Amino acid sequence: MNIPKKYFQDRLILLLLSILVFLTLLACVWVLFKLDSGRSAGYIVQYRASLGISALKTGNASELVAFIAFALMVCVVNVLMSIRVYLIRREVSVVILVMGILLLLMSLIVSNALLVLR
Repeated sequence: MNIPKKYFQDRLILLLLSILVFLTLLACVWVLFKLDSGRSAGYIVQYRASLGISALKTGNASELVAFIAFALMVCVVNVLMSIRVYLIRREVSVVILVMGILLLLMSLIVSNALLVLR
């Protein structure tokens, strides 16, 4: 893959890349620190309002580790898409990175909400 020379010289792109990588690392570390090592099951992984009393579904820790995989996947895919689009339109590349940042923020909020409910 050919990375444009001006891509890493653009200050806005570098700022957004830094924020994206920071949020990815924060999401990974946050989920790992919130998981209880002695507890493998009993984490709340879903909330379904339509189920009434049994709206909370429990699962094991591996289902919450999926948030780490999701954060890493969002970071890699958004960076690769941003690099490929940068040659065509710089503005679209910036929008891709901003949307990745918003997606990681939402992922942090949801994972925190699920891990606090245990």
